[in-house]
Amino acid sequence: MKKSQIVLNHLVFASDRENGGQQLDMLKKVVGFGIQSAELRREYFDDIIAETPAIAAYAQSENLRLFYSVPDDLFVNHRVNPKLSQYYHEAIQLGVSVIKFNTGDFETLLPEDIAAIDKLLKLGIQTNIENDQTQTSGKMHAIEKFMTAAHAADLAIGYVYDMGNWRYVGENELTAAKQLAPYVKYIHVKDDKGLGDKVVTVPLNEGEIAWPEILHILPQNVPVAIEYPTANEQTILDGIQALKVFS
Repeated sequence: MKKSQIVLNHLVFASDRENGGQQLDMLKKVVGFGIQSAELRREYFDDIIAETPAIAAYAQSENLRLFYSVPDDLFVNHRVNPKLSQYYHEAIQLGVSVIKFNTGDFETLLPEDIAAIDKLLKLGIQTNIENDQTQTSGKMHAIEKFMTAAHAADLAIGYVYDMGNWRYVGENELTAAKQLAPYVKYIHVKDDKGLGDKVVTVPLNEGEIAWPEILHILPQNVPVAIEYPTANEQTILDGIQALKVFS
């Protein structure tokens, strides 16, 4: 895999965050690992307004590509989430080029939904939805239902295939890769142990997921993020190396 495809999601710095670390320092670590793409996590901000200028300036100075993970839903009460415009404003101020949401309780696209989403898409930020760990928006049928509707409405929304979330909703990650590959614009890699309520997410090659086989099924030219808590910097380096030698 090309090194330029690799993204470090700030979840890898979960221990830093637990100790009060901020995302600017995490970005500096990303650069230290020789990676040029990072995924900010909205829940990791202490004061997003105060922290944004320094993050945007640093990302620009280091020519970083920023992704933005927003732990909120595209649809709330079956309609477009009214908070979306706030998140896009944050993304613009941060200098983000790719933003991600959960689908939420999507049922159908009404004309006003299409208009609202299209207005946001015209801001120029690549928008994706992800399979989460909920029964509402983490199942294959929920992702396919929304992506089919979005494409029919000519909404340029992509899909983030999260490798480790399928077992949390009782579905198979390999089956999901085969079914949803045509929609994939971004991939989150991780490994899992166990099934059902005993699932635990672990670093690559420490679990039971056949991640190389899955990556061969999914598009080969999209960004691929390492997204799991790590115990130390060596674990991050191991994940980067595993992806670099993947072919």
